[in-house]
Amino acid sequence: MSKVGYRKATRTYPGGTRPAVNALDLEIGAGEFLVLVGPSGCGKSTALRMLAGLEDVDAGSIHIGDRDVTHLPPKDRDIAMVFQNYALYPHMTVAENMGFALKIAGTSKDEIQRRVREAAAILSLEEYLDRKPKALSGGQRQRVAMGRAIVRQPKVFLMDEPLSNLDAKLRVQTRTQIASLQRRLGVTTVYVTHDQVEAMTMGDRVAVLRDGVLQQCDTPRAMYERPANMFVAGFIGSPAMNFFPAAALGAAGVAGGDEAMRGAEDVTVGVRPESFRVVGAEAAGLAVTVNVVEELGADAYVYGMVELGGETHDVVARVDGRGPPRRGERVRLAVREEEVHRFSRRTGERIVEA
Repeated sequence: MSKVGYRKATRTYPGGTRPAVNALDLEIGAGEFLVLVGPSGCGKSTALRMLAGLEDVDAGSIHIGDRDVTHLPPKDRDIAMVFQNYALYPHMTVAENMGFALKIAGTSKDEIQRRVREAAAILSLEEYLDRKPKALSGGQRQRVAMGRAIVRQPKVFLMDEPLSNLDAKLRVQTRTQIASLQRRLGVTTVYVTHDQVEAMTMGDRVAVLRDGVLQQCDTPRAMYERPANMFVAGFIGSPAMNFFPAAALGAAGVAGGDEAMRGAEDVTVGVRPESFRVVGAEAAGLAVTVNVVEELGADAYVYGMVELGGETHDVVARVDGRGPPRRGERVRLAVREEEVHRFSRRTGERIVEA
């Protein structure tokens, strides 16, 4: 196990007007599973490739353990990478694919076989060792790609959206297997995904990037409950957080808008879908016109619109799935005051309560 450190690491592509990764400062503990997440083009894959040695570092440095690896070639960094497209050799068997890197490194045949058998047992691939990749399902191919990384016994695993080619059910199953496997092996892992649900369910910590800049790095629970800014608040959580001008909420007599009514700094209020509750028609709350209802069994999500301060705002709320409202119906939603998030309208940063 080795810790990993990005120290003001920056990458600007030739002809680029701004860095793809901008002064990234990030420390990853030995044995930690860290997920880099963000929208397309945010720099997460570039950051991973910089760590792998596949992209140049134009400023700053990258460390693995106590070594500065900024300018080392990939083969000297003691890392193993799992790619989105599996990158298996079609003419080789599963066993040959898994042991190929060891063969190139001059490892003895007996040692290769031992490590391949061990990895196959961990990944439940023993019965497939003599098959070619074309005879495997997508999930099995991904496990072979994992096995190829495991047999190398590297200091760091790097995974670049390894589940994006799998169907939804298999993706859920495989992400559980990867997280469980990482904890069993205890190898430091940096995992890239654009799927925030994947990030929240797999990582010890999650690092959110936007336009190459680190927005927040924290545990999934802490990030969900205390997002650093409006971008993180809107990106983490599904469905996304609702945002309203505090002054409009206050004028409507809705909990959460009281600061603005006292003349405080302009505030945007964030409310997660589960922080609403349905109340009677005469109670204080948001009068929401229902457009769509997603029924999920125990829960349902109501998508609607509300008029606040002369403007129309979209609203998403989680309600009891046993008796959800119907499309076109008007419901009144109150806000749970203790679950409200407040952000500066000017900077987007979280307002820390005194």
